[in-house]
Amino acid sequence: MATAKAKSSSAGKIKIDKSQKLELYRIMSECRALQQRAYDLFMQNLVKGTTHLGQGQEAIAAAFGFAMREDDYTFNTYRGHNHNYVRGVSMTSILGELMGRDIGQLRGKGGSMHITDSSKGAMGSYAIIGAHMPIAAGAAWSAQYRGTEQVACCFFGDGTTNIGTFHEALNFAKIWELPVVYICENNQYMEYTPIGDVTAVEHPAADRASAYGLEPILVDGNDVEVMYETAMAALEKARKGGGPTLIEALTYRHHGHSRADPGKYRPDDEVKEWKENRDPLYGYRAKLLGEGIDEAELAKIDANTEKMIDEATEAAKNSPPPPAEIAYTDVFADGGAEWRN
Repeated sequence: MATAKAKSSSAGKIKIDKSQKLELYRIMSECRALQQRAYDLFMQNLVKGTTHLGQGQEAIAAAFGFAMREDDYTFNTYRGHNHNYVRGVSMTSILGELMGRDIGQLRGKGGSMHITDSSKGAMGSYAIIGAHMPIAAGAAWSAQYRGTEQVACCFFGDGTTNIGTFHEALNFAKIWELPVVYICENNQYMEYTPIGDVTAVEHPAADRASAYGLEPILVDGNDVEVMYETAMAALEKARKGGGPTLIEALTYRHHGHSRADPGKYRPDDEVKEWKENRDPLYGYRAKLLGEGIDEAELAKIDANTEKMIDEATEAAKNSPPPPAEIAYTDVFADGGAEWRN
């Protein structure tokens, strides 16, 4: 089995101009603000149930959101707020959904773990680990059959690599050379357990790629430019009929697994290292300043982000709960396949 190396096979091959750099920074800034506001609202008891936040993982969602076509498909986990946002879903509808308001993506019926907007290509947030991997393969098969050059991008955590559907989906994706990109967001922990404690290989996704005839790709998931280059290469390959790609992106969540988890099982020095020295947003801001980009340009983006999130929060707060009459819509009736709408 080939051993993955921490690099991007496309690094340096794609020129990223200033406007694109600023766009990547803007998207990450807005993703961070969205996640932080979700946390704040939860602490105010305005978000019921739990939430799974993605502070620290913004570079992956931002890069793919920027690289994908409007008609491409996104499949993600319950830690999927950012993946929905980068596909064009509004801050207001996401926050509204988290608070169970009528303005929400699903009129408050889905909640934090199930946000979806198929009109934006956001094809679901899946709470069952690994369940979406074969579904993404199915969407890719449909695109292949129809000849649309659409690509299905499927995001999942490191724990999914030890689930059967991970292996089943990769196997069929390769057999049929499907236009699908699988992205493992390796944030080092499968809920409360370090992934290395329960996995036979060092890199749970990349070190298994060659078993399915795929190139081992291991990248810095907190470097948004590397992620963008990697995304563009994988998407182009899929569109040209080159088949699937499996990417392992190394990252780190700043908080616990969910809002019910204080994350005390992680060493303090480890958390400090990732937050202070490997933060994707602040690290990229420093990089752009070092390249000569005027701080005023970044400050303008930051100010606009703050304005957007405040306006979205107020709009979501002011939205009423969904009306009682929609309780039985969008559900299966009598165990059959007919939607009751």
